[in-house]
Amino acid sequence: MPEPIRLPPQPDACELCGRASTLTRHHLIPKALHDKPYVQKRFGKSERITATLWVCRPCHNQIHKLFSEKELALTYNNRDALLGDERLRTFVRWLAGKPAGFTPRH
Repeated sequence: MPEPIRLPPQPDACELCGRASTLTRHHLIPKALHDKPYVQKRFGKSERITATLWVCRPCHNQIHKLFSEKELALTYNNRDALLGDERLRTFVRWLAGKPAGFTPRH
């Protein structure tokens, strides 16, 4: 019997901005693309399921505002790659200084 796939546990703070807040799970490889051959060739089933970050709602919204699902799957599929984008890094740096309940207006 194969070992069950386990998702990473939820941390106490956003894995991008570091604020203690209500967190959402961001799938680094978007679930909508898991059945696409170009995704299946690059990532095994376990990796497709477990590659996640726990992020606050503002960080999650900003990720999806900046990147298409295909870009997320192929280029921005880990924390370092996401923070390698100057636009997201600038947003995260700015948000990190805000109180936990702060929600930016868009």
